[in-house]
Amino acid sequence: MSQRTDWNHYRWQLIHDLPQDPALHMALDEILTDDVGTGKRPPLLRIWEWASSTVIIGRFQSLKNEVDPEGAARHNISVVRRISGGGAMFLEPGNGITYSICAPDALVHGMSFQESYALMDSWVVETLKTLGIDAWYQPLNDITSSKGKIGGAAQARRSKAVLHHTMLAYDINADKMLEVLRIGKEKLSDKGTTSAKKRVDPLRSQTGLEREAITRCMIEQFKKLAPLEEVSLDADTLHRAEQLAEQKFRTAQWTTLVP
Repeated sequence: MSQRTDWNHYRWQLIHDLPQDPALHMALDEILTDDVGTGKRPPLLRIWEWASSTVIIGRFQSLKNEVDPEGAARHNISVVRRISGGGAMFLEPGNGITYSICAPDALVHGMSFQESYALMDSWVVETLKTLGIDAWYQPLNDITSSKGKIGGAAQARRSKAVLHHTMLAYDINADKMLEVLRIGKEKLSDKGTTSAKKRVDPLRSQTGLEREAITRCMIEQFKKLAPLEEVSLDADTLHRAEQLAEQKFRTAQWTTLVP
């Protein structure tokens, strides 16, 4: 019978490469998770850098319910669908801190989804506390603070591995977000756009730190959990991810899977 493992049972890889296009990030999550699940590579923490602005919708979300196509076109914002569930995320380069954890499913063996979300983001919550933020995990998939929501997470289980990815708001153009996402028009129509803007309180306003400084603090906190070696994506992995992005994540068939 399989048993639950701990962070320090593994030697982890850190991948923090140059900015990539949104569809390639979606493909990398799938490729890397499968590689971890089959034992082709060790568990990893991947910090994303973005080449362009995007809306990432969850695997089971309706495209038309989440995104205003006119607003997205006006601001030249792409839409991609990820392989995990959860809600839509609006992201611009430099305005968010996004990361994925790809780990053997033994790390969350026997855990409920709520317990696994709390575990996977616990090191980030600790990082934020060291930076003076009154932060905590808010079930099911949020990191929040006394001043507002900071980030949201999503998960997928596949190939004997768990994929957990989280987006933290560093800064945000709330007016643009409300023109692109339908959150202000439908979900919060009774509260007005002011309420929508107040739901998120970015790390920049709470810490006064540069985005890169917060990212470095996060990496140092993770190193307290387990050995972490920085590596670059190899040519074969990038090639496979680019093929998958072209065949799946850039296609209208996938993006409009739930119209």
